[in-house]
Amino acid sequence: MDSHEVGVLLEECLRAAEAASLQCKQPTEAERIDFCSCTDSLCAELASLLQEATDMKWPFVPEKWQYKQSVSANDKTNLSDLISKHLPELLAVLKASIVAQEASTALAVVFLVDRFLYWTDDSSRLLKITKLLHRRHRDAPVAPQLVIRQARVYLNSGKLQKAEYILSSLITNSGATGCWVYHSESDKALVQAVSVQVRGVILQKLGLWLEAAELIWASLVGFYALPQPDKKGIGTSLGILANILLSMNDEDFTAFRTNPHIELSLLGDDSHRLLSAAQAAKRAVIYSQYNSFYVLTGVAIQGTCLLSYSFSVACPDSQRQSFLMKAREAFAIGLLSKSEGELVTSKQELHTFLKTAYSLTVAHKWLGTPREVVAQATQTCQKGLAIFYDYCHADTEARDSLCAEIMNLVAQVKLLLQVEPFLNSDKGSFIPDSYRNIEGTSVNFTLEGFFKVMQRFHKYHASLCKTSNSKCKGTGDEIDGAKLCITALGTTIGTLNTECTTETSKVSADTPKHSDSSVVHPPHKPDLCTTIDTLDTVEDWIDDIASVAQIPSAAETTPQSLSQLNLSSSSISLTDSFSSQSSWEKISADLKSPTNGKHQPTSLSVEGPGKSSKSPESDGSFFLLDTVDSETSDSLHDPIYKNHTPGGEGPSSGPHPQEGLNVHPKMDTEIDSVSTKPDAKNVVVTPQPKFSHCASTETTDSSFEMLEDNSSGRCSEAPSTEKVNVPQRKNPSCYSCLKHNTLASAVPKAQYSLSRQDYQALLAGVCNECLLKRLHSNKTQFKLKEHRTAYSALHLKFSKATGLWTARETCVYIGKPMGVEGKQRAAIWVQFLHQEERLSSYVGKDYLKPKQIQFHLKDVERQMTAQYYVTEFNKSLYDKEVMAQIFYIPSEALLILNGDDIAGCVTVEPFMLGDFVKLTNNTGKKDKSFQATEYGLAFGHFTYLYSCCQEVVVDLQGWVTANGKGLTYLTDPQIHSIKTPRGPSNFAARGLRYFLEEQHGPECNSICQLLKLPPVVKQPHVPRY
Repeated sequence: MDSHEVGVLLEECLRAAEAASLQCKQPTEAERIDFCSCTDSLCAELASLLQEATDMKWPFVPEKWQYKQSVSANDKTNLSDLISKHLPELLAVLKASIVAQEASTALAVVFLVDRFLYWTDDSSRLLKITKLLHRRHRDAPVAPQLVIRQARVYLNSGKLQKAEYILSSLITNSGATGCWVYHSESDKALVQAVSVQVRGVILQKLGLWLEAAELIWASLVGFYALPQPDKKGIGTSLGILANILLSMNDEDFTAFRTNPHIELSLLGDDSHRLLSAAQAAKRAVIYSQYNSFYVLTGVAIQGTCLLSYSFSVACPDSQRQSFLMKAREAFAIGLLSKSEGELVTSKQELHTFLKTAYSLTVAHKWLGTPREVVAQATQTCQKGLAIFYDYCHADTEARDSLCAEIMNLVAQVKLLLQVEPFLNSDKGSFIPDSYRNIEGTSVNFTLEGFFKVMQRFHKYHASLCKTSNSKCKGTGDEIDGAKLCITALGTTIGTLNTECTTETSKVSADTPKHSDSSVVHPPHKPDLCTTIDTLDTVEDWIDDIASVAQIPSAAETTPQSLSQLNLSSSSISLTDSFSSQSSWEKISADLKSPTNGKHQPTSLSVEGPGKSSKSPESDGSFFLLDTVDSETSDSLHDPIYKNHTPGGEGPSSGPHPQEGLNVHPKMDTEIDSVSTKPDAKNVVVTPQPKFSHCASTETTDSSFEMLEDNSSGRCSEAPSTEKVNVPQRKNPSCYSCLKHNTLASAVPKAQYSLSRQDYQALLAGVCNECLLKRLHSNKTQFKLKEHRTAYSALHLKFSKATGLWTARETCVYIGKPMGVEGKQRAAIWVQFLHQEERLSSYVGKDYLKPKQIQFHLKDVERQMTAQYYVTEFNKSLYDKEVMAQIFYIPSEALLILNGDDIAGCVTVEPFMLGDFVKLTNNTGKKDKSFQATEYGLAFGHFTYLYSCCQEVVVDLQGWVTANGKGLTYLTDPQIHSIKTPRGPSNFAARGLRYFLEEQHGPECNSICQLLKLPPVVKQPHVPRY
């Protein structure tokens, strides 16, 4: 049965459910007879499963092998095979039961087909049917699997707040949902284990590796503690844990491994983070060896861990080849998990096949496979990723043919790289015999122990539940916590008009102001309550990247007005952040430029005055998150790079009239004017295919931090005491520092051509100083010119805790423009093979005008610095039993490659949905309407003290739930710092004074007092001008 036929049948079921919800008549005799006929036509095995589902025998539909220690030949099949074979009959029963008002049977069918349709990307309609049935038949039980499925869908579509509330409710109330009846305490434990597992994935997406690992470990305790351990659950959690360890820094890994409450003997004796991760992935594969997709996922993670370890500083040179070969073996096993011509209908599975094929190509490259073979395999993978992007956006009927094209390309890679079958004596298994020699580990986890573990998280999850809506949407009745239903798990998001001012410091006083907020703000509802079952909110039914990506497309032809996007009440984060006209829309003010006083695209320091080199018209390049931390002028030395909002900063509403300021009445964000002296030299760079390198003026040839200085190496307004130029300290974890040959201590003539040694250093991890010594340039600028193209890339992550940038080779597709464009940046959908979440949307961003690479890197560094500070702040809150939490969305960089040449750089972040608000700006303004602002000011106070009175995080904006009492997701911060030279958005000591004396003020608020933060002290040395 192809995707189109499934879609037609599902649509018929949905229409039947909609019709049934609008009428109260009793079913006719013919309708009852049709229902009986459909149920009678089911085979014995399906009929038995349907009866068990109706009787609520299990909270999740089990696989035959899932709870058995000894697996027989008959058990080595998967439920998906049975469902796929009989899907038309099951959907016929679903439709007939809806019409006959047999709600229990209808919901039981939904329960049975749920997982299969999730893998085939059809969850949205099925969940809508579920909610319609619940509204019409409130007493019919809804399986916990379906409630958690809704949380997964929200997670994939960027609605993290809603996912958090669903999961917290299930965790706090021991899995209670609606009328569902549990038959044992172990079933409740299972639901809690799955809920905490999914919440761990949310924290993984937010880049909180240590916290995510602790939650995944808690889920492992739950799965092991069941009367019959859940092998599928254990395997899934081990795979997630391996992925988390892969991204985690060594400092967090040490804290995780030495935690007295955590028993990690099941990961073996390997003390290295990457080897422990590889071991976890291998065990995940063994536990799930009878499911091809789980095996593919597990070996892809295992191979990536081994590949990463082979480049690490810890890997002995004598063993490097051995680990590369083990990685190659793991990737090959994954590619053999499907036979030639076998249909793949899951977006996740297709993505993982492409990732595995590309990773195998990388392993072959480092093992010395001929360059022409590697190049051909690489191009094949790039072509596959381009088709995959089309697959994600295609109509249902077109997907099958696109899927076949992708798998044909994967088969070509297998052929090119000579992937051979492995020895496997177990017919139903998808792993080689060599994987079965791993020693089993005895663990002693009990249900009592699991409940104690969960008790440690109880206060946090209980506090979230207090901020959620407790009314059933079907009746409006209050729901007891123990009876919380799927439609009552809502979140209240306080939404106010948070218009913000963008102001250029030192710009002529009579500069016209623009305050037309309607141009950029989608209509806000004053007291918006977004609940899980809001049927008329389009994104409530978005379950994947494809659906999300189509929402803003209406704006493509009218980028000048976001108000024309017709966004629904729970608006898209990107456009909301673009509309705030705050820190991501700073005005350029080149005091020596003839265009002074006119609107300049911020953060676009391109050519200086008199330069003829211009960037081509942007057709919506990357993520627009323009923020004040970029340049203030059109001269190259514009000091700072823009901070971006991950998923939420946005361009302003596109081109505006030529005005010096875009001002909103409530709040402003200022930019310091920095006088710059453009250099007269032009440097002509040969353009790379599909990108443009633009010549520009030259500034001081120094370290990265000097990016904030003007051409003379000094900021005109900054006192000499603010100019910091500390000699580089060697980082003990940095490959270049350890090897005593800084990644390009002598920059080669072709600066952006990567040598083998460059790759080695980047893949092993280099400190910020070494990276910038290698890539910093005052001459070469980049601008992405083409969309809808796949490239090889280096995926760079930055850890503030260790000061390291670590790269991974990947493939990226620069996709469809998002249809909006800000003053400095443009946004576009991006998919890359090593993104943290396969089904989540990612947004890329690029400056509208050519820019040096260091500007992009600074964007990432600043965002991750704010995340580092806020993580410590959250710990202080938790210690005081304050359960409100603030998160910063993680940001990463992609170095786009043309062969071994760097041809561009973009930053990427997870896409967020929700209502975007601005709490504070970067001077003295604050919005007191939100309680979240109190937490934000306390956070600023905390960072000031935590940094030894040298830095403060300001310009707080993002997504707020429950008026700040719940979860707050922030993005696009600014940091005033006296650690680094002053720039247009880093006001240095003056910025600290703004915060201490005006924004925070001399009096501490209740949150500061609760945390017992010492009072702020005025800085007498701060100049007042």
